[in-house]
Amino acid sequence: MDKKSSTRKGPEFCSLRYGLALIMHFSNFTMITQRVSLSIAIIAMVNSTQQHGLPNTSTEGPLADTLNNPSRSMKEFNTGASVYEWSPETQGIIFSSISYGIIVTLIPSGYLAGIFGAKQMLGAGLLISSLLTLFTPLAADFGVILVIAIRTIQGMAQGMAWTGQFTIWAKWAPPLERSKLTSIAGSGAAFGSFIILCVGGLISQALGWPFIFYIFGGIGCVCCLLWFTVIYDDPVHHPCISVREKEYIVSSLAQQSSSPRRSVPIKAMVRCLPLWAIFTGFFSHFWLCTIIITYLPTYISSVLHVNIRDSGVLSSLPFIAASSCTILGGQLADFLLSRNLLRLITVRKLFSSLGLLLPSLCAVALPFVASSYVTTIILLILIPGTSNLCDSGFIINTLDVAPRYASFLMGISRGFGLIAGIISSTATGFLISQDSVSGWRNVFFLSAAVNMFGMLFYITFGQVEIQDWAKEKTLTRL
Repeated sequence: MDKKSSTRKGPEFCSLRYGLALIMHFSNFTMITQRVSLSIAIIAMVNSTQQHGLPNTSTEGPLADTLNNPSRSMKEFNTGASVYEWSPETQGIIFSSISYGIIVTLIPSGYLAGIFGAKQMLGAGLLISSLLTLFTPLAADFGVILVIAIRTIQGMAQGMAWTGQFTIWAKWAPPLERSKLTSIAGSGAAFGSFIILCVGGLISQALGWPFIFYIFGGIGCVCCLLWFTVIYDDPVHHPCISVREKEYIVSSLAQQSSSPRRSVPIKAMVRCLPLWAIFTGFFSHFWLCTIIITYLPTYISSVLHVNIRDSGVLSSLPFIAASSCTILGGQLADFLLSRNLLRLITVRKLFSSLGLLLPSLCAVALPFVASSYVTTIILLILIPGTSNLCDSGFIINTLDVAPRYASFLMGISRGFGLIAGIISSTATGFLISQDSVSGWRNVFFLSAAVNMFGMLFYITFGQVEIQDWAKEKTLTRL
């Protein structure tokens, strides 16, 4: 009787766990728009970049040609917002400062979320990030130091929010639905990147770049209200969940511990090669992804010579592909597992390999096709799209090897990724400041090399079995 009920599948798309995935999708959408908003706004904020784009807007690129006199429209919509003299090196430091903040809170917030619950921590992080986004234009008027400080604190808040998600999924996601649920939630980041880059340039020209921060900071505050109202840490305590769905989730997670823990086996974790395979995968994945998210508008503006409006629209296209690939990749991964077509370890390594190899090939090809407008855009679209296949690979592998410590380990994993983001953002700023053509070529070649190393390391040492140190020790009492 128990066995039968445990295997009976609960409702899917009309269920609370999928509603949770959609709300988390919206939360990730909000956080990434707040993070990426500076990448599109900085084209208008920095004087040298804006001046560079103007003389070329009427002659370069097919998209610019289809718009009526973009140079004139830029002047018409000039709102008199402040323009700052920030060098490429300074911009690289500003871009990477949010990653410094995320690193500070990732590990402690992951551990605390596992003990005290993720709802309050994630909601607080989202609220703080939203409020700081609203204050960013004011901070810019006071100087670059305050902008860096604001972005760093905002990173600390987002670190709290990113990490807490995996504590929630450890209690809400049945094993055979993990890829699907986490991909729906995670695709919010790619969709948010698409939206902010697509409309950011239009907002900047129509209202002024400060309104990019005002609008998406306000959306974040609205999202916080939804989060605190609807979300619960686990299905057992949710007042609106159906009995059938609750029983299905609880029974499917019966083999995993939900008991509180007082200590973390740090020494065992340090000696665990499967964990290092995950950490290396995160480092490689975030290296190239951070460059694309941060510098894509700048790359399109400088290489294709388009204005801020066209640059934003073109920069948004890769992320609609990324959002689609994230969801489709999760669906395909769970399909292969549910039909027993591939083993779990094969699925994880297959999607990880594709997510690291394919974008590397596209990145290496970019410098050689810079003269072709269409080919460049196609490759830029493919890089984030194929890269997000990793979401069904090592990105969720901590839920396989150590579900008890998933949130804590996700914090460490994202820490490695953010270290990669800091290094790659700063290095990119310095490389392109020396010489644009050779600088971008070196950036993409180095990114491909880092991805290849991560792929080979994960293929060699990645596992999916629950590690001995992650298993709950049961005590028999007489």
